[in-house]
Amino acid sequence: MLSIARKTVLPSAIARISQRTSLIKPELVGQQLYQRRQYYNNGTANKAEKETITKLLYNIGSRKEVEQYLRHFSSVESQKFAVIKVGGAVLTDELETLASALTFLNRVGLYPIVLHGAGPQLNRLLAEAEVEPQYEEGIRITDSQTLEIARKVFMAENLKLVDALERHGTRARPIPGGVFVADYLDKEKYGYVGKITGINKEVIESSIRSGALPILTSLAETPSGQILNVNADVAAAELATVLEPLKIVFLNEKNGLYHGVTGKKIDTINLDEEYEDLLKEPWVKYGTKLKIKQCKELLDGLPRSSSVAIISAGHLHKELFTDSGAGTLIRRGHKLFKYKQLDQVDPDKIRRIMEAEDISIQSGENSVASYLRSLQQKDVTLYTDEPGQVLAIVTKDPNNASKPAVLEKLLTTKTAVLNNVPENLWNLIRKDNNSLTWVLDAKSKEGNLDPSWHFERADGSLKNTQNNTTTFFYGIDDTEKIKQTFNTMNSKKASAASAGARAYSTFRNTQFQSRRGFASSTRPKNVGLIGARGYTGRELINLINAHPQLNLSHVSSRELEGKILEGYTKAKLTYVNLKPEDLKAQKEVDAWVLALPNGVCTPFVKQVNEDVKAGQSSEKVLVDLSADHRFDNTWTYGLPEFNRGNIKGTTRIANPGCYATGAQMSLRPLLPFLNKHAAPTVFGVSGYSGAGTKPSPKNDPAFLKDNLIPYSLTNHIHEREVSYQLGTPVNFIPHVASWFQGIALTVNVPLDKTMTSQDIKSVFEEFYQGEKLVKVMESGEPLVRDNAGKHYVRVGGFNVHPEGRRVVITTTIDNLLKGAATQALQNLNLALGFEEYAGISTD
Repeated sequence: MLSIARKTVLPSAIARISQRTSLIKPELVGQQLYQRRQYYNNGTANKAEKETITKLLYNIGSRKEVEQYLRHFSSVESQKFAVIKVGGAVLTDELETLASALTFLNRVGLYPIVLHGAGPQLNRLLAEAEVEPQYEEGIRITDSQTLEIARKVFMAENLKLVDALERHGTRARPIPGGVFVADYLDKEKYGYVGKITGINKEVIESSIRSGALPILTSLAETPSGQILNVNADVAAAELATVLEPLKIVFLNEKNGLYHGVTGKKIDTINLDEEYEDLLKEPWVKYGTKLKIKQCKELLDGLPRSSSVAIISAGHLHKELFTDSGAGTLIRRGHKLFKYKQLDQVDPDKIRRIMEAEDISIQSGENSVASYLRSLQQKDVTLYTDEPGQVLAIVTKDPNNASKPAVLEKLLTTKTAVLNNVPENLWNLIRKDNNSLTWVLDAKSKEGNLDPSWHFERADGSLKNTQNNTTTFFYGIDDTEKIKQTFNTMNSKKASAASAGARAYSTFRNTQFQSRRGFASSTRPKNVGLIGARGYTGRELINLINAHPQLNLSHVSSRELEGKILEGYTKAKLTYVNLKPEDLKAQKEVDAWVLALPNGVCTPFVKQVNEDVKAGQSSEKVLVDLSADHRFDNTWTYGLPEFNRGNIKGTTRIANPGCYATGAQMSLRPLLPFLNKHAAPTVFGVSGYSGAGTKPSPKNDPAFLKDNLIPYSLTNHIHEREVSYQLGTPVNFIPHVASWFQGIALTVNVPLDKTMTSQDIKSVFEEFYQGEKLVKVMESGEPLVRDNAGKHYVRVGGFNVHPEGRRVVITTTIDNLLKGAATQALQNLNLALGFEEYAGISTD
């Protein structure tokens, strides 16, 4: 089925620093890709730069999927990675973004072959020369005057792109001719227009061997040396036919193909399944129809591993390195088959995939034959694809049709994941079954993709800590039935292997885990709070008190030891003074929140790690509210709006700073548009609760009266945090004011292209679409007093300088809530398996 993307997330956080990064993970790519000239300091990469570029990739996708795609792209010869066709408009409007994107690919050891057009530039020069363009059957008629201008235009645009890449520190070789051999298409009818008859690969391979990206034009030559004009899309297709790359990328400013009725971007087109029906749609006509037909003709002659992506330059990284993608992916796909009886399917096909991908078979716990025998007494449906790369087995109770169906097996090869076949399979299963349950055990979590895939496709999940399994379900609305399903499923030995997914909003729920209001885990979880005296600790206590599934089991404070905790109504608690060595005895605790000053939590973290390693304690979720682990890549950075996929189910979370949260919310949507020569500046003013409870002039109301105090004017910890997380320098100037609670941020952002206020607002609205704790204002600037006590961030202003190259964003955030306690609760919910906003008012 044709799939429409829910939301486009601008992934270009990585693009802005690509000119300062070097190669990463040499084990992932062929050695030949790292033979650099002295131009790159003999290929020696700074360790910090390697960590930065790796981290930036992980920000757009999980570690597992990013490394998988890197291995996949690096497994072929360099010239077989990708052919990227660049439209002339992209060279005019997005040159720096394109150069950054290509530079980044080169830094990770990849050599895309770039072929560009120059249609708009040619039309402009023809108009200046008073030459009226002539077309015949959509083909530009090229006379000698037009050809002369075209040759100059192609040369100029070619050098412009090469110069831009060189400025970013990437070697590139201009190749305006010599690659395409052609004959006249029809000299009398079209003039100097060519039909490609051959490709000179040696020119491209020579460039790659020397460590330079090949930058091609679509000009061709006859064997006698006559230059001929060739459509750039046609030239890219001919090049791909010869090279057989994994990816053929068409860059345009629209970021994909769009549905003619809904106006939404088409996420994926699976040609084998959809092509004939798609062409019958009344809105598929003109350029859209031509592009789909061209892609079908191209891919029919290429291996199934090849695919076409239609994408914008700024979204290129997310398209290439994540399962979710960003533009429109067109692939042949695999035909899917459904069988209602075992004897209808080739048993050898079932055996091959089960022996290759089923962990219970590989470990010897079960055999294929015995498992198939067990299915003979069940109402079974088998789903598989033509080459046997995916297999799903769904069973139903023949005596009780009201019971949910059970997904007993979901197996997929890595190749199927990379071609997004499992998602098509899932859509078919979902279409056939209104309700479904399945179990993921500990061994199955080692499958081909992250367990988060299952969470994202379920209405809810229930974890059994006794056997370390998780039961997933959808379509079950009755709580008692959910409990019955949980008991039934966990009385059996069931497993499901991980699978991969491209985002299909037509079928998937767009929020994490639960579409309803209840938590996806029925057992309440216990939280211990260490450092409960501060303002943030107080707010977190209030939030847990109102949470439907979290209980506060311990409150620890050296100063308040022995006193009764007031305001918590679920139980009577007394403040204690826990030491690191005391934590292992608190077996009922599921998560510890460390609300301690910077530099104080290390003994607690170290002790928990040692206790778990020694088997003296089960694994606990740790949420650190200090800055101690925000620069530690072994911890997960807990800003859910940007990183929720990595927070789900993790056990070590670094809660972001209050200023840092507001600053990143203000800047991240604009990362693709930042001026690389001028850093953004954040002017921040906080209420004095942000200075903590320890007495100082910064939290003394008398001293602050009629006053505004600047402090830590350079190298503030939040300046370093924001710069580190965004991957680009950011200046930060903090102040404290006379009010108690709330932060105002005024953010000055230099731009690398001319934009309007409406452009900026649209970027923010698109980026934060569906985010419940981010409010993008229709007009005006947010006020601190309107945001104090609220869980969300408000972003507004969007005031652009008359020259169009600088915008000012204004943001407000409650430093104790979304800047601390609310964010900690989001992280606890995600880590413990609850609905992300449980216990949080989103009004």
